[in-house]
Amino acid sequence: MVFKKKDLLGIRDLENEEIQYILELGESFREVSARYIKKVPTLRGKTVVNLFIEPSTRTRTSFELAAKRLSADVVNISAKNSSLVKGESLKDTAKTIDALGADAVIMRHPSAGATYFFAKNIKASVINAGDGAHEHPTQALLDLYTIKEKFGRIDGLHVGIVGDVTHSRVARSNILALTKMGAKVTLVAPPTLIPVKIEAMGVEVTYNLDEIIGEFDVVYVLRIQLERQTESLFPSIREYANLYGLNLDRLKKAKKDVLIMHPGPINRGIEISSEVADIPQAVITEQVRNGVAIRMAVLYVLLGGAEVEKVANQKR
Repeated sequence: MVFKKKDLLGIRDLENEEIQYILELGESFREVSARYIKKVPTLRGKTVVNLFIEPSTRTRTSFELAAKRLSADVVNISAKNSSLVKGESLKDTAKTIDALGADAVIMRHPSAGATYFFAKNIKASVINAGDGAHEHPTQALLDLYTIKEKFGRIDGLHVGIVGDVTHSRVARSNILALTKMGAKVTLVAPPTLIPVKIEAMGVEVTYNLDEIIGEFDVVYVLRIQLERQTESLFPSIREYANLYGLNLDRLKKAKKDVLIMHPGPINRGIEISSEVADIPQAVITEQVRNGVAIRMAVLYVLLGGAEVEKVANQKR
């Protein structure tokens, strides 16, 4: 398959066939990560810039490992050491990175839509690593991969997304990805953490986790994002944990083979208990591991990995 897009800015922009192609490539690249020498020359000579204007551990490190395992050169730029803190515009930052010859920019920004603006002003490929509360497409792709790895399919599964949907870019990307691939999605949270008219995205909404948890094949737990909330949206952390936190007692009502997921970082004892986070059904560390393979696949399709390998094979 020829992947013709310059950028990966959102799940909404991807066709089902393109999603499936990335998932299949992810399977191949996971094998690379299992080798003694975890490296292939696919993107040798390419330069990837990690531009993170918002803090990140998992995503930034995952992208850096992905690029290095494909033999690309990696440059890391954070908010505190970028010229943005000196007042440089996002447009001028894009032009500067372009002038330096970058091939791809992995960008995280606190403002929704910032990655789209950036992509319009740069020749390099741009991958959205999270823009405000808008989207986080590679997280959704690695989540699809993890679910498919467990069940062998996505179509027909019932996924419950539990928690702070209003402020979650992960929730939005996963809703788009899961519904595209045929899953049923139900959102569970207090009314104040559910966006108005979210049902238009093809999901169902309920406010009682105990009544519905037994129907889920996957329980996807979201972090309470207190840093994004400008007002108190529920009475207390303790009350939220009592009503919506995933603990061992509540898990007794779920299917025995239910898959438990979380994008991280975890607030243990709030949205998920320590006991549940560490049981075999919880695949949180597997999500992190799969993230490297999926991000290798994304870099591969955007930076012409297939063409690089074709030329290399012709020279042999």
